[in-house]
Amino acid sequence: MDLIRTAADLRAATEGWRTAGASVGLVPTMGALHAGHRSLIQRARGERDRVVVSIFVNPLQFGPEEDLETYPRSEAADLAASEREGVDLVWAPSVEEVYPPGVDLPAPDPGPVGKTFEGAARPGHFEGVLKVVRRLFDLTGPSVAYFGDKDVQQRFLVRRMVAAEPGLGVTIVACPTVREGSGLALSSRNARLTPEERQQASCLFLALTEAAEHARAGERDAQVLVALMAREIGATTLARLDYAAVVDEATFTVAATIDAPSRAIVAARFPHARLIDNLPLPAPIA
Repeated sequence: MDLIRTAADLRAATEGWRTAGASVGLVPTMGALHAGHRSLIQRARGERDRVVVSIFVNPLQFGPEEDLETYPRSEAADLAASEREGVDLVWAPSVEEVYPPGVDLPAPDPGPVGKTFEGAARPGHFEGVLKVVRRLFDLTGPSVAYFGDKDVQQRFLVRRMVAAEPGLGVTIVACPTVREGSGLALSSRNARLTPEERQQASCLFLALTEAAEHARAGERDAQVLVALMAREIGATTLARLDYAAVVDEATFTVAATIDAPSRAIVAARFPHARLIDNLPLPAPIA
């Protein structure tokens, strides 16, 4: 496995692979790799000839009151995990390599969807996400990029950006959320939870599961499902609900009724971490 840190080396490596006829899989991360990341790498490893993992804690997607300085970082462990999974190349750049001083890089507009839910809770977040992902796609070149379901709004915006720029030659593959036995979605921020918080954090999955069960049973009123989710999380002593909603999968806008593919989404704050999660809502049983 190769470890590189410059933009030029990343571009040269992936161009060389493609020239030799190899396909390229890309797994973008902010490090602190866990089983969820490893599942993305394994999927890429099984489908592509070569796999790149990027490790970069992107300062542009953190707000002034957020946890940039304390975000989990574990490069040595990340490199060891990447090597065990058969990654060909890890790109772990400095901020200056990603955002060269004086260089005007593309800054895709997240649009109205980028101002809702995570965008409303974290102003400027998706502008930062799209800028770094657009930069990564430009350097990596034509490839298949693997994103987990947990950050579904992010994936929606990245997929829309790629659709608007077919010249990037990037395909987005969605991968299932990996969960603990309690249903808690794996996240680098889970490491901050106290044992009591971790136990109570399963309320997000319980809320989503309840909404999905009611949808399967035939409930079509999105507000009924939202109320169920809010009640479940609101009854959890250490959780403070940020939002609960049902969105249309095709537009990521609020759905009034479940008459098209839809997804339940939630976010909640605990004393030591803020968590998000989601589930697709099933069609009713005939």
